[in-house]
Amino acid sequence: MIGIYCRAKHGGMDLCAECSDLLVYAANRLEHCGFGGDKPPCKDCPAHCYAPHRRARIQEVMRYAGPRLLKSHPYLALRHALDGLRRTPSKKSGS
Repeated sequence: MIGIYCRAKHGGMDLCAECSDLLVYAANRLEHCGFGGDKPPCKDCPAHCYAPHRRARIQEVMRYAGPRLLKSHPYLALRHALDGLRRTPSKKSGS
């Protein structure tokens, strides 16, 4: 989704430095998520691990790229939508 957003908003084929930094940050957050494989969508998560300014930025990216994902990658869009239907765990695993 960050690639879709960056190409449209920043005009290059490769991610710009700002979007690349956001991608690395998001990957790091996912890698260290306490929910592991049971991770809910971030908007439904009881533990917000993103810094407020990064959370606002990723929400901006998702709002833009989400609808466009349906056109460019319909299977991924469907998986993303179905992932949002899973029940949200009440607490982090191991806590």
